[in-house]
Amino acid sequence: MHRRTGQFNWWEANTIHNSTTKRRGSKKAKPPKPHPDFPLFPHATRRWAKKIRGKFHYFGPWDDPQGALEKYLDRKDDLHAGRTPRKSDEGPTVGELVDRFLTTKQASVDTGEIVTRTFADYHATCKTIGKAFGFNRLVNDLASDDFEQLRRNLAKTRGPVTLGNEIQRIRMVFKYAYDATLIDKPIRYGPTFKRPGKRVLREARNANGPRMFAADEIRSMIDAAGVPLRAMILLGINCGFGNSDCATLGKTSVDLESGWVDYPRPKTGVKRRCPLWPKTVTALRNAIGGRPDPKCRADAGLVFITKFGKPWGKETPDNPVSKETAKLLKSLGVHRKGVNFYALRHTFETIGGETRDQVAVDRIMGHVRDDVAGVYRERISDERLRAVTDYVHNWLFGSDSDAQTPAEDNSNAANTSVAKK
Repeated sequence: MHRRTGQFNWWEANTIHNSTTKRRGSKKAKPPKPHPDFPLFPHATRRWAKKIRGKFHYFGPWDDPQGALEKYLDRKDDLHAGRTPRKSDEGPTVGELVDRFLTTKQASVDTGEIVTRTFADYHATCKTIGKAFGFNRLVNDLASDDFEQLRRNLAKTRGPVTLGNEIQRIRMVFKYAYDATLIDKPIRYGPTFKRPGKRVLREARNANGPRMFAADEIRSMIDAAGVPLRAMILLGINCGFGNSDCATLGKTSVDLESGWVDYPRPKTGVKRRCPLWPKTVTALRNAIGGRPDPKCRADAGLVFITKFGKPWGKETPDNPVSKETAKLLKSLGVHRKGVNFYALRHTFETIGGETRDQVAVDRIMGHVRDDVAGVYRERISDERLRAVTDYVHNWLFGSDSDAQTPAEDNSNAANTSVAKK
């Protein structure tokens, strides 16, 4: 039928029929798959293809199934993730980068420059990078849109603080690639791949409420806790100790006779010195005296050993100290988000700061101020340290309670005895 006259055109019909017959007659049969598990299928366009996310993708001619397979395997991570594969022939893959980075960080663990928990965080971050970009992706192929998408995905499951820490570690991994000359130019992350702003962090912190305990809550914890955990709780509020501090505390760092603990922070190596309350000394004596034999000889010097004969330190967020504290808080009905064992350290810093002697508080906490005075200051008197812990003790137990160290207690008893004579 002619488009304009409406009459049937025999010549046109005959031409269409002949050309169609010719194509059908010359049509080549589709080849079978090289093996049953071959992920591609032969498309009518005489190419190996696969439908991914509702769209057909082509990887090579029928007569080169192996080349098509290799091309598919090289691009599949991007295609299945909805990304456009980029072409590059230079530089390391993401998998090679994270392997080099983690090898370097493991060496830092072996030399004591970083703790095992920090390495665990790096390892988890590298898994996140590989999952997001694909371990076979070339580092030089990454562009700002990749990092923008990664940040959006991270923000769905992480709060502002955790998101900021993860972004910082990711940037460290790719900075290492440039510093180690694995890539010729720095990665361009785009304008959005950065930590949340200070306002966002403040709003999140305000929404969660203060990360500290009330005095009556801590007293309830001390009364209800078992022997080892009670000693740890007292170290947390007496000395500002965190989970790792308690888990790695050695017996040689504690002088129960004089009532002092000298133990640098495992995380930073900063010196700490703190007077112990008599209650803390008693709890430590009970914990050391009733602890099980350690299964490993290397743990024999630790103050705390679990009932299974293992250290309380486990380089994961759900370490034994955190788990046991969470159980205790739930049993007391005071469990709330963000307020865990480490909140004891926040509480000590907050209450101790009311003494207005921040220098002494920092010495107990193991903090270092980046100022000239911190460089020149060689020591802090024990009296100043004791004034801070006595203030925290009085806040917790009342001013009528005895906050003296065992050495002072013995000295006062002797003086009283002499006076009576």
